Amino acid sequence: MAHRPAVKVEGIDLFADHAVLSEWENGLQQLEVIDFKTNKRHRIAFPEPVYAVGLTSNREFNTAVVRYNYQSLTTPSSVFDYDLNTHKATLMKQTEVPGGFDKANYVSERVFATASDGTRIPMSVVYRKNVKLDGSAPMLLYGYGSYGVSISPGFSASRLALLDRGVVFAIAHIRGGGELGEPWREAGRMMNKINTFTDFIACAEHMVKAGYTSKDRLVIQGGSAGGLLVGAVTNMRPDLFKAVVAQVPFVDVLNTMLDASLPLTTSEYIEWGNPNEKAAYDYMKKYSPYDNIHQANYPAMLVKVSLNDSQVPYWEGAKLVAKIRDYKTDHNPLLLKTNMGAGHGGASGRYDAIHETAFDYAFMLWQMGLAN
Repeated sequence: MAHRPAVKVEGIDLFADHAVLSEWENGLQQLEVIDFKTNKRHRIAFPEPVYAVGLTSNREFNTAVVRYNYQSLTTPSSVFDYDLNTHKATLMKQTEVPGGFDKANYVSERVFATASDGTRIPMSVVYRKNVKLDGSAPMLLYGYGSYGVSISPGFSASRLALLDRGVVFAIAHIRGGGELGEPWREAGRMMNKINTFTDFIACAEHMVKAGYTSKDRLVIQGGSAGGLLVGAVTNMRPDLFKAVVAQVPFVDVLNTMLDASLPLTTSEYIEWGNPNEKAAYDYMKKYSPYDNIHQANYPAMLVKVSLNDSQVPYWEGAKLVAKIRDYKTDHNPLLLKTNMGAGHGGASGRYDAIHETAFDYAFMLWQMGLAN
């Protein structure tokens, strides 16, 4: 079969009579089965417009049954056994969600925004069925868009705390990620990095125009390189967002990438460019969040850093907050929260992590006007 540039092959699992390819195409994960005896191939069918799927551990080589995990924005993590010959999937186990959860109360959708250059940007969206799409609903829009990392729309029990309060949740699958293959990543890195940010802005504008939310109810969230994303778009369009949650954000791009003594700097040249080269320096300076803070009415912001973070040092977020405080012309909350005992991934203990999520949600709901 000829090479398919739009298809990203993430893995190949080999069995006696079959191969199973784990793929991304057009923003969706696929499991493609090749039958060695007939040389025919087919993809496993899934019932929802957006979902996350992946093979689990299949340790038997001589087998016609493989096991995979399936979940979606409305379906909890589920384990299926799939017969490679009959094409029949059998549900073996589904994670229980306590508290009276009923997936029939929610709807998920696939929505497309159009970027400034005409590219269609997919989004994964979920909300309660009784939510009116007349601009009155609050929204949390999440994005990442770097390193070719694909953000799969999986289930989150904690997210129900937002959905059940009428919040619309959306993931913007912007360029720089890998959801639409390697060309999608290439179109959002190095000297194309600004596409990542303009794609996200286009997604936010589309959700407002389509009635999913309005500017005064739209909260955005991103962490690490996703913190670069939300930092950059906040500078570019501070009028478009009600509030911003930036977690361990990579926001002091130029200073960090000019410091070769930091552990990740030189290996990151292939993602952002080498600022010791003038063209790369000039381009990075156009979007580096710390370097583009200006006088404006900024949205409310929660910036979270960790003292023991070796990937994005705590001082990046701290410097960002200090500089925005000097420049902003509004009276919106600007919070810096430092975890003195965590690293890049935030709190590691189960309950500590839940407390972190609760803090984030409390800030979001406060800004959405749903704090009571």
